[in-house]
Amino acid sequence: MREMFLFLKNLKGNSKAAILAQPLWGIPFNLFMPFAAIYMSHMGVTDIEIGIILAVGRAFQMFVAFFGGIITDKFGRRLTTLIADLISWSIPALIWAFAQNFWWFLAAAAVNSAVQVTGVAWECLWVDEDGEDGAKVTRIYNWLHVCGVLSVFFVPISGLLVGRFDVVPVVRGLYFFAFLSMTTKAVLLYFMSRETKRGRERIAETKNVPFFKLFAGYSGVFGQIFRSARMLRALGLQALQNITLMVSTTFFALYATQNLGTPESMIAFFPILRAAVMLTFLFFVQTKLGRFKSHHILIGGIVLYIAANSVLLVAPYGNLAWIAGYTFLEACAVALFLPRMGALVANAIDPKERARIRSLFNVAILAVVSPFAYLAGVLSDFDRRLPFMLNIVLFSAMIAVAYAAARKDSAKAT
Repeated sequence: MREMFLFLKNLKGNSKAAILAQPLWGIPFNLFMPFAAIYMSHMGVTDIEIGIILAVGRAFQMFVAFFGGIITDKFGRRLTTLIADLISWSIPALIWAFAQNFWWFLAAAAVNSAVQVTGVAWECLWVDEDGEDGAKVTRIYNWLHVCGVLSVFFVPISGLLVGRFDVVPVVRGLYFFAFLSMTTKAVLLYFMSRETKRGRERIAETKNVPFFKLFAGYSGVFGQIFRSARMLRALGLQALQNITLMVSTTFFALYATQNLGTPESMIAFFPILRAAVMLTFLFFVQTKLGRFKSHHILIGGIVLYIAANSVLLVAPYGNLAWIAGYTFLEACAVALFLPRMGALVANAIDPKERARIRSLFNVAILAVVSPFAYLAGVLSDFDRRLPFMLNIVLFSAMIAVAYAAARKDSAKAT
């Protein structure tokens, strides 16, 4: 723990600004997210319609992602992060707060698609400075996950409110709070950060170049991705992980409350157990894992994901201990998997073309995720256990990809 805090104290520049500003996004997100699907259900949105919203949202994101790298290069990492943050989170939060039916949620999903620009610009804003040091990037990702985990400790507030009042007015209030907090985060990060050296270079290089010419330049970058087995493996892992994350975050609350008999107000308390486990890993376990190969830890995390989903599927009705067991195992999996997944992707990307490659990564991932979003909705409508069975199949595929990556790296080392 002392080592982690010393690292944060000595950290400078955009990476530190990103970490310090992150709770202003993480706290409101974690307050409303556990109740998002339940809120939609209370507003008359069916499981299939939730799947349609997810699929259409991902389709919009795929279209927007094509332009994420171009916009980031042309207008700079710093300004793009500010504007895209306001569009992708502040505006949808207001739409969600006043939503009345399926069409409101569909409109919010469309506007939220600008998150694909935010993701590219925000990552470039700090990775441009520290991306050359793989170990440092992993530590920064660890701290970003710590910020996310600490934000979860505010979730019981929403649980207590839901227990006392109706779900709909409480979640409306949480979305309005999210609008205020996420807007503040976007503005503060803009003033705490500075444009990167690579960002300034790309602004100068693209200043007088029309958008269509920049877009045409994607052909070379596209070929660069598909010629790199390392980038393809990272792309495959991230695409599969995105599908499983979408299934878990969207359908867990519905399955737990409507099929396993968990009170709606209790949904907010499971993230606390998850957060406590992840903090234990991040502060006390992560630093002791340095002697193990990163790919082996990655695979260990995926195995725990499979175990967690298996526990959820066999959980008896009304038994909170089994759901707590699922939460515990899933938290251990996240703590092992996500920091290494983030570092794997960051280290696989050519820093000179980070913005455009990251955009194409996102396009490819969303092309894979979109049909699975609708499929998950259909499966959930038929039987709420089926999306989690789908997760187990996808996690098994992730093990195969991670194992292939480990063998390639071992062959290179010898």
